[in-house]
Amino acid sequence: TDAQAERFKRLAWPLMAVVVRTAQCLTRHADQAEDLAQETMVKAMRAIDSYQDDTDIRAWLLTILRRTHIDRMRVEQSGLQALQLDEAALGETVDAGQLAGEHDAQWDEPEDLLNRFEDEAVIEAMRLLPEDIRWTLLLVNVEQMEQADAAQVLGVAMGTIKSRAHRGRAMLRDRLYELAVKRGWIRSQEHSP
Repeated sequence: TDAQAERFKRLAWPLMAVVVRTAQCLTRHADQAEDLAQETMVKAMRAIDSYQDDTDIRAWLLTILRRTHIDRMRVEQSGLQALQLDEAALGETVDAGQLAGEHDAQWDEPEDLLNRFEDEAVIEAMRLLPEDIRWTLLLVNVEQMEQADAAQVLGVAMGTIKSRAHRGRAMLRDRLYELAVKRGWIRSQEHSP
């Protein structure tokens, strides 16, 4: 109806850039990201009546995106094993030592070094992370979503979000460390005097 179309344009359409950006971080190809974002927005438009005004529209859209992405992966991998959950989601404890990046001691000025990387390098490093970690970093760090909202979008406990975010940041730092060494921005631990 016209009222539904107007509500969608007013509430969801302004967040199209968020949906596209998140889809780009999830897929390796621009055309796949565009298809995923478009399918998400079509589903959102059809379901706009189910959106409750007192909830976060961004979380609602990213939940639709996540489910659409999972559905696509299932179709592509039909007959293959389901996605593995990380240890935190299974309730296993994670040793504090596992939460630090392997190369964290080598980062003298992590913020300055991180700012030297172009967006595409950071996005590519994120694409190499496990799916659950990548989703958590996308929601918490990229989209600046509250951890409770991210937990709701991903359907996990908030403690799992905290663990994944911390572990994911360490994993991302390790990936970027390797790239920084290749670019000559910092010296490798093995080559330090």
